[in-house]
Formats: sequence, structure tokens, C-alpha cells
Amino acid sequence: MNHAHHHGGCADSCCLQVTDLSVRLGGERILEGVNLHMHCGQMVALIGPNGAGKSTLIKAILGQHPYEGSITFHRSNGPEQKLRIGYVPQSPSFDRADPITVLDLFVSCISSRPAFLPVPKALRQTVLDCLKHVRGENLIDKRIGALSGGELQRVLLALALEPMPNLLILDEPLSGVDVEGMALLMDMLHEIRNRFDLSILMITHDFSMLSKYVDRVALLDRSILAIGTPSEVLHSDAFREAFHLGGEKA
Repeated sequence: MNHAHHHGGCADSCCLQVTDLSVRLGGERILEGVNLHMHCGQMVALIGPNGAGKSTLIKAILGQHPYEGSITFHRSNGPEQKLRIGYVPQSPSFDRADPITVLDLFVSCISSRPAFLPVPKALRQTVLDCLKHVRGENLIDKRIGALSGGELQRVLLALALEPMPNLLILDEPLSGVDVEGMALLMDMLHEIRNRFDLSILMITHDFSMLSKYVDRVALLDRSILAIGTPSEVLHSDAFREAFHLGGEKA
């Protein structure tokens, strides 16, 4: 059941809840009392000024930072379950001269087989099935260093979907991607989240795609300052104050 447009309570529905989450690093309070509620199938954009704590929140959810508060995941009509997360980091760099191919990368990540050995037909088919999620079957033998920004994001997205997670986290997925590539990537994310009832949390500084693709926007600056539809948040006083826009409208 897809809950992408469910804005009510969480009773009997699949959801992720971040409750009163706080993070202290080096004696400094980075996040304070963050509350975030996502239904399965929703795409939520996390926005905020530089230094607002967006990456810290992501790392806390990933289990890379200690935190106070709770992160819980519930299936429909079920108890709390272990949350399986897929993660696409921000603009990883690869040596353009590196001979490693997309197939080599997948083999190294999803199997224990050394990438320098011949790849069995069944394993190659598994990689093709993964790439099919992002319409990237034609990239399987391409060198990682030769991929465009959009192609690399699609490959990393396919890798993050194996195995299929409950929550997909993307850190600036549109960075370094041209306009055509942005639209293709967002179309695929929209299709994937609907097909698999997948929750997607995406950090972005590009607001042009929000109204078309995103269900909710969360404005963060140490705590959640505003949350709602793209229009509600982008036209809020909290948004203008956070980005020092004065009286301008987004």
C-alpha cells in the first residue's frame, strides 16, 4: 500500500519516525530535538543553509553518529522493525584513468568474489537486474571514470537499492548533474518509490524540482523550523529567515 500522500497519524500505516533527536559533537550541540515523520512511499527533501546539520542528521540515521532520542520504523499493522537503509553519498570522486568498470564495482560490493576473476553469467545477470531499476543496463561494461555525472548517480542509486531498502537516503543527488540528467534521475526516483513503497530522504540545495516530485519539505537549522508541502515551506517566513531573503518570496 502506498502512503505517499498520507498526512495523518501513523496508526496502521508503514512509517519512519525520528523523535526528539539531538546530536552533540565535540561538546557542541549540532542538532536539538529533531522530529521527522515519513510514511512509506513518501519523498521528503531536507533543506537548510550551510552548517544547518543536514549531513549530521543523515549520519545519525545511518548510525555513524551517536544521538539522543529515537529512530523507529514500523510496517503496516506491525511492530517496530529493523530499518534497512540504502545510501547514495555526495559526489564521490573516481580516478578517470581507473580501469574499474560498473560491473567490477557491483561484483566487489554485492559478492565476495574478487573482481579480477571472470564474472559468472548468473552474477552478471544479477547486476543487470540491479541496473534495470535505473535504466542503466547499457552502463554495465563502462568504466566508472568515463561516466557522466548523471550516469554515476544512476549507478550509485542502483547499488543502494541492492538489497531493496526501507529508506533511501541521497546526499545532494543533483549535484554535478545537468538539467536533462536531473529530470531523468527524479523521474526514476518517483517511479521506484511508487513501485516499492520506498521512503526517500534527499538532501538538496536545488529547489527547482521540489514542487513536481517531492511530497514534503523539511527545513532544518539545528532543529526542524518548518515542514510541509514544497509550496508551504518555500513561501514560509522560516524559509526566508533561514536563507536571509528578507521580504523576498521564493
